[in-house]
Amino acid sequence: MGKSRINTNLIGLEKQDYKGSPTTLCAACGHNSISSQIITAAFELGLQPEQVIKISGIGCSSKSPAYFMNRSFAFNSVHGRMPSVASGAMLANRNLVTIGISGDGDTGSIGLGQFKHAMRRNTPMIYIVENNGVYGLTKGQFSVTADEGQNLKYYGKNDLPPLDLCLEAIVADCGFVARSFAGDPKQVRPLLKAAISYDGAALLDIISPCVAFNNTSDSTKGYDWVKEHDDPLHDITYIPIQEEVTTQYDPGDTSTVTLHDGSQILLRKLDESYDPTDKLGAIQALQSANNEESLLTGLIYYDPNRPNLIQSENLVESPLVQLTTDALRPNEESLSQIMSNLQK
Repeated sequence: MGKSRINTNLIGLEKQDYKGSPTTLCAACGHNSISSQIITAAFELGLQPEQVIKISGIGCSSKSPAYFMNRSFAFNSVHGRMPSVASGAMLANRNLVTIGISGDGDTGSIGLGQFKHAMRRNTPMIYIVENNGVYGLTKGQFSVTADEGQNLKYYGKNDLPPLDLCLEAIVADCGFVARSFAGDPKQVRPLLKAAISYDGAALLDIISPCVAFNNTSDSTKGYDWVKEHDDPLHDITYIPIQEEVTTQYDPGDTSTVTLHDGSQILLRKLDESYDPTDKLGAIQALQSANNEESLLTGLIYYDPNRPNLIQSENLVESPLVQLTTDALRPNEESLSQIMSNLQK
């Protein structure tokens, strides 16, 4: 018998087709919730699993790609080098949807240079940071996003200030910067869909509590603290390109962001003064939230006009991996012409 229409998406696949292997992470780990939302978002958008590549670095986050979209390609890179592998994959095959999964240590410490340059180059990818403030895979040492002054049982006091990955991304000219909380699926899912629809580097910094080593009441990466201090900028509704916008809002209460594929997100403002296209305003809002010890969540910054890496490199429409040898290798006459032009 054929698959039921009720349980299939736009391309005829069931949600089961987007699932991965059973998780081996700790029960209640925030990473599992993120994987679940990736499954739901991909199913609802009708992504073709074989057109998706999943790339990770090292850490607990590096295990996450095993837990969603088993039919997709995957590559587990070395520590901090996920962005470079993702860049290579996108340059070779521009038709892929690249989902990069990293952690706060993988991105903010050993991989900070890689991260900054991927943002600067606007590499087309969904860059998800599963941010828990510790190195959970090696028993909970402080990471670069750990709170200044925080105490952990086995590692004492952290005397260093945390690195704000959203601030770093905006300063590096990333055109899509968002932050959310793994325990808030209603916000995570539309942000994931919007990131997938964005034609460039889309950073999602998702606070993902480590229940084994960093879920204390005074940790800004713990469930209780985030629930008490979450400061959402807006309610978010994702509108696929094939659906009509039917919800009505009062003028001034809502702004519409049209993404590169024609889909839209409606941002119902909770802070009437906030404009996600104002770069300086986004930086100031993040800094103010840090000073006030609140967690700013939602679409923090958006710039639709930045050319991505593929556009700035003037790549041909056909993916490089599909070009024939004759197309890739210039003939002798063409080489002579190139050398002649270089000498002028």
